[in-house]
Amino acid sequence: MIPLGGKITLLIPCYNEEKGIAKVIENIPYGRINSLGYGIQVIVIDNNSKDKTAQIARRYGAKVISEKKQGKGHAIMTGFRNVSDDTDIVVMIDGDNTYDVNEIMRLIEPIDNGFCDVTLGSRLNGKIHADSMSYFNRVGNWLFTFMVRVAYQGNVTDVCTGYFAWKKEVIDRLLPHLNSGDYSIEMEMIVKMARMDVSMFSFPISYAKREGRSNLNPIKDGVKIMSTGIKYMFWDAGTASKKEDMVLGNSSSEESESA
Repeated sequence: MIPLGGKITLLIPCYNEEKGIAKVIENIPYGRINSLGYGIQVIVIDNNSKDKTAQIARRYGAKVISEKKQGKGHAIMTGFRNVSDDTDIVVMIDGDNTYDVNEIMRLIEPIDNGFCDVTLGSRLNGKIHADSMSYFNRVGNWLFTFMVRVAYQGNVTDVCTGYFAWKKEVIDRLLPHLNSGDYSIEMEMIVKMARMDVSMFSFPISYAKREGRSNLNPIKDGVKIMSTGIKYMFWDAGTASKKEDMVLGNSSSEESESA
């Protein structure tokens, strides 16, 4: 159990979310979060928005950082790198108001009481409102989730969710291994956490129709998500770390020789 007086960092990756970002931030249940003994910092990662996303986020009290490399994965990794060392729990939610930020307690409490290390908000086992997810996308999500549950034995029910919570130390372990700069980032995080034997569970959430236009291409991005799930089928964190250390070692040697 995390001691009282902890800190939550809420990450909101955004690209052109001026219609939804204010609703997300203003509906954060600060009182209930404080009742658990936590303070909360809100960080919006602006991924080259062409609208007023950043200005609105600042107006509502969020810290705004910029990521110039286009893609949700790049925005999320930048967000992870900007989480302060005194953070205990990291939460991520999309800025389009599809996820109900009032349900954040469902993800925080199992981590706070020591039940698990990571929680995922499951739309497929929750309440999907009308017109919020097409039949095509729902079938795709079911397929991706089935693959992860069988191939990775991951205890999850929605691998394409954008609503997560992690113990900070899980982010510290996971971040060096992340590569996906696009919408396949959620799949990469989940399958690699499964291979790292991270304790993760899904909890039912609500999912509403988005504010503004979606940037997701169901077919193009769906292929990338599936490819990512297959790509890391035999990934091993220990082996990957050794390879990364070798690369870093070679780079250091070259720098020394050039010096």
